[in-house]
Amino acid sequence: MLSPAGLKQRSDFLQSLRLFFRERDYIEVDTPIRLPVLLPESEIFPYASEGWWLQTSPELCMKRLLARGATRLFQICHCFRREERGRLHAPEFTMLEWYHVGWNYLDLMRECEELVVALAVACSIFTGIANGGSLLRDAKEVRLTPPWKRLRVDEAFSAYTNTTALAALAEDRFDEILVTEIEPHLGWDRPVFLYDYPVQLGSLARPKPGAPHLAERFELYCCGIELANGFSELVDAAQQRLRFSKELAAMRSHAQPGTMPKSFLLDLSRFGDTAGIALGVDRLLMLFSGASCLDDVLPFSRDELY
Repeated sequence: MLSPAGLKQRSDFLQSLRLFFRERDYIEVDTPIRLPVLLPESEIFPYASEGWWLQTSPELCMKRLLARGATRLFQICHCFRREERGRLHAPEFTMLEWYHVGWNYLDLMRECEELVVALAVACSIFTGIANGGSLLRDAKEVRLTPPWKRLRVDEAFSAYTNTTALAALAEDRFDEILVTEIEPHLGWDRPVFLYDYPVQLGSLARPKPGAPHLAERFELYCCGIELANGFSELVDAAQQRLRFSKELAAMRSHAQPGTMPKSFLLDLSRFGDTAGIALGVDRLLMLFSGASCLDDVLPFSRDELY
């Protein structure tokens, strides 16, 4: 349970997030967290709520707002995922998600750098920050000065494993190898953008022009911790429907319910090139405050609610 000082620290952090986006003419939205249908994702398990679902992400609703003419949106909200509990996971967590029409994933990488640097300056009195220009973690100093490193997924597999990304996919071991052999090395000098994932792992990301076997997707890592997942949005409704069909088939194979989000697909073709990103607010606050786990930056841990 956070002390009054910890609550103020968290409040200051959230206000700094909001200020960054308001100064860039983003609209803050607060979409419903309880929905009758979710985007099909076979590796994410939602909580049921009397026949509906608690959101695992605000993505569905935010994109539908983009289809109505909004061009820059952000949201700070609670999301819910079953079977996620640990030092870096909580079944209920705070997510920052934002979208910018007319951008691609490279534009988002630059803005993500600017966001973290601006937050570090605004929160420079936090114990995990040194002079607003670097993070302190495990007696190491992680420089935040842009540009941060860009590392392709295939380069990461070559550098840190004895296999390739495609071979890991074929063996159904991609996530296992990424988490155990690659992630621990990432982001200890400066934060790292791991980018250009195999297209099979970019369910909502568009294929890369000239390299359709890759998806324009990236993940941000700092101190071996994944902080964000972003991509150039796939806005081809027919292709997205095919991808969702595969996800729904995978969900049915292990008795996980799911429904095709028809209204979402109808809206998807109503906006053009767009980039979007989801960032784990609690994880970034954990790094900024020098905490060792998410529970240390949450007003209440789950066990304290009993």
